[in-house]
Amino acid sequence: GARLLGGVNYASAAAGILDETGQHYGQRYSLRQQVANFETTVYQLRTTVGMGGGNLSNFLGKSMAVLVFGSNDYINNYLMPAIYSSSYNYSPPQFANLLLNNYARQLVALYGLGLRKFLLAGIGPLGCIPNQRASGQSPPDRCVDYVNEMLGTFNEGLHSLVDQLNRQPGAMYAFGNTYAAVGDILNNPATYGFNVVDRGCCGIGRNQGQITCLPFAIPCTNRNVFVFWDAFHPTQSVNNILARRAFSGPPRDCYPINVQQMTLFS
Repeated sequence: GARLLGGVNYASAAAGILDETGQHYGQRYSLRQQVANFETTVYQLRTTVGMGGGNLSNFLGKSMAVLVFGSNDYINNYLMPAIYSSSYNYSPPQFANLLLNNYARQLVALYGLGLRKFLLAGIGPLGCIPNQRASGQSPPDRCVDYVNEMLGTFNEGLHSLVDQLNRQPGAMYAFGNTYAAVGDILNNPATYGFNVVDRGCCGIGRNQGQITCLPFAIPCTNRNVFVFWDAFHPTQSVNNILARRAFSGPPRDCYPINVQQMTLFS
């Protein structure tokens, strides 16, 4: 009912841009399915909440869609050759373009449903997460360079896609430069108050990243000094930094405008 007016979270653990991504974990909602769920929300706003015509268009036009996609398509697909064939079928640039084409199709669909303001987060340096450091493909104290290098095509392509999509009437798309922001934190941890950059606060095995944080696992006692919470995710402290940069940062953080600037447009 009216709770829809406060915003809806469509996130689904392990899901990606591609329908197959994360299927080894079981049920999840891919980007395509999340867009379908949003379409259901629009229908509910129109019927249950009674928001008709102009009011609905105005509401959706002022709303902001935050999309954080792509990481799982690498972690839970391309970088798992024992389960997925994508790394045999596509070179890294080809795979990035496959993701971008599918992403663009769903973004156009969301625009068609009435959304106008979008924050699209780029992929961070996945080669530095505990899960990848624990893979044995590099020394435990180093990031897996080849993983980070393959992300360039996707992030650069998403940056360019923002320019293309902003040609649509009334559209405001912004690219959040997650890679540079997290890279800055990893290169200068003390500046941000961190001193543990190479392992998770909660997890098991090498770099606390071979098995991720599970129910009843005991986390570290000083999570605020850790960059990573578990095998895959940054801590709340890092997310706060990323959110602030997206909200009020310069174009190198959030391009071409930041979230705060976006909210000034009705």
